Amino acid sequence: MEELQQRRKELELKEGQLKKSILKFDKFLKDNDAKRSRALRKAGEEKQQAAQRVAEAERLKEEIAHLLAVKDKLQWQLERHKAFPEYLQKVLEKTEQFQGIPELIAQFQALMATQATLAQRELFGQEAVEEERARLQRYTEESSNQILQQNNRVAELQAQLEQAQTRVLELESNWVCIQNTAADKTLELGRIKLAALNLFQMVAKHRKLPADVPMEDTAAQLDAVELCVVDLNDILANFRKGEPTPVPQPETTAASRSETDPQLTTSTA
Repeated sequence: MEELQQRRKELELKEGQLKKSILKFDKFLKDNDAKRSRALRKAGEEKQQAAQRVAEAERLKEEIAHLLAVKDKLQWQLERHKAFPEYLQKVLEKTEQFQGIPELIAQFQALMATQATLAQRELFGQEAVEEERARLQRYTEESSNQILQQNNRVAELQAQLEQAQTRVLELESNWVCIQNTAADKTLELGRIKLAALNLFQMVAKHRKLPADVPMEDTAAQLDAVELCVVDLNDILANFRKGEPTPVPQPETTAASRSETDPQLTTSTA
């Protein structure tokens, strides 16, 4: 039993060592896999970085070529513009206004900016002038149309005025005729009133009536004359009733009676 116990302990110890060995081996495998993955990932990254470096190198080569081209162009421009600094130096030597070429260039740039501003203002001014010219053109056209319409309206009003003047002349002529007719009628009325007054006065004198009728009351005067005529007609009718029957006489014409008896004509009248 002691031996078995001893062997069990040994087996347990070996089992523990085996488990540890298995765990270590497993850890080793895992570490190995992790290292392998890291190595693969690092290799991929290094490959990608190498590709990026190659691309960057190509880009840098292209940029260097472009910069060399720009350098050559700038060198060419420098050689071409080499006379300008000499010219500016000569200008600077002839004038005492500037202390150096940079100050001269700054003044030139300020003048160029002022010129650009003035050119912009001139452009705006030209646009404003064009707008004003277009508005003036529109206003002129509208004014011409309004003047034409006013002229047409004036012509219409002139025609209406001429028609009105013609109508006024016609009305004035008619008014003159009416006034003349009214004057004639007034004169005739005055004569009629005077004749009625004379008749009334004769009747009043003949019948010895009071002349209390106003001179302007022609109707009352004619009424009095009418009453007198009616009375005379009644008297004449009564008188004719009391006369004997007249003896028949040879018929004579009114002309022969007028010629033979002028008094008869007078009494008839």
